[in-house]
Amino acid sequence: MERAITISREFGSGGRELGVKLAESLGIPFYDKELISMAAEESDMSEDAFLHYDENMPFIKDPLDRHFYSPFSSIYQVPMSDQIFLAQSRVIRKLADQGPCVIVGRCADMVLENSVNLFIYARMKDRIRRMNSLETGIDPVKMESRIREVDRKRKDYYQYYTGNEWGKAQNYHLSLESGLVGVDGCLKAVLAYLESVQ
Repeated sequence: MERAITISREFGSGGRELGVKLAESLGIPFYDKELISMAAEESDMSEDAFLHYDENMPFIKDPLDRHFYSPFSSIYQVPMSDQIFLAQSRVIRKLADQGPCVIVGRCADMVLENSVNLFIYARMKDRIRRMNSLETGIDPVKMESRIREVDRKRKDYYQYYTGNEWGKAQNYHLSLESGLVGVDGCLKAVLAYLESVQ
């Protein structure tokens, strides 16, 4: 495998676990939350700021509801979320330039030009069951609400920074439903697909 592999995923679909297993199978590095500390270090920003803005859209005021601003107004400052996205994008490109790796989330599929891009999804009942197996004791209704909220944030973040539709099959090389075959079944499918990638 000569390319970076990116994984976008619905919350609770097992995308991160798939990424870990895929990286182990291929003997290549895996990156997810590690990107936060790497980007913070490279950009000389606080890691807490990265954690706060991680895969979250900036708050944008209504552009029509404004006064006149001078060129030195804070309105012209680059929002912290944009600075963090750019810093993470630089790190993602740097890692991909170093060799093949697996990168989860953070719009890596659009940041990189020559990656193999996967999307992992599952039916809601399968995601609730999976999340409750990891975090026992949470009411299924509350878990579904949490899943929908995380998905909404990921979708908004992806659309804001890429202009593309998160989860749309045409934006990925391979989309996999993990509920029927589980993470291990998805892993077999991805490895078979990668054998044909040139």
